[in-house]
Amino acid sequence: MSIKVILTDIEGTTSAVSFVFDVLFPYAAKHLPDFVRQNASRADVAEQLDAVRRDSSEPAADVERVVEILLSWIAEDRKATPLKALQGMVWAQGYQAGQLKGHVYPDAVEALRRWHAAGYQLFVYSSGSIQAQKLIFGCSEAGDLTPLFSGYFDTTSGPKREAQSYRNIQQAVAVEPEEILFLSDIVEELDAAQSAGLQTCGLAREGGELAGHVTVDSFTGIEPEAF
Repeated sequence: MSIKVILTDIEGTTSAVSFVFDVLFPYAAKHLPDFVRQNASRADVAEQLDAVRRDSSEPAADVERVVEILLSWIAEDRKATPLKALQGMVWAQGYQAGQLKGHVYPDAVEALRRWHAAGYQLFVYSSGSIQAQKLIFGCSEAGDLTPLFSGYFDTTSGPKREAQSYRNIQQAVAVEPEEILFLSDIVEELDAAQSAGLQTCGLAREGGELAGHVTVDSFTGIEPEAF
């Protein structure tokens, strides 16, 4: 079978890890407390604050305590779904104000455009929320790239290092597992995807090999028809 779907990670794959850690996370840490305080009664925000209380087993936590929990989760880079959702809301304001521009490697931009034109369906799977994913690509330095993508997946599909998550995505995109090529810079994610029957390609932008997987140093080296 030939590849029909290309599923890509963001951080370290299409985009620099430094953009997330040096730009997005500090921006969220700085602006999230006031955002939560000012919008705590807004339905979509309140829903996420309740999820923080539930996930932290502190059902009676007031807004200030929830802010403390969120900041501690940011500091430890916890992949918590309510944190990701709230970060996405904060980032949305930053992108809309022009204070943030999504980083996407030029080689990734070129390849994604080429693959889309060639008829491949493109999807994103990242630990960041779907909203945050759309913002990175929708407000990127290369312009609005969202028309290239057919859909987005985040941790609501499951953890990125578990094979079942990739089975869930495979069922959602409705093609055979071996017709999906997954791109990532993390060997444990590639292993999980491979265990679910997907084809894999590792990105090692600084060089080196991701054991057990075809490895390239940029999107320029990826040829979907070769898988």
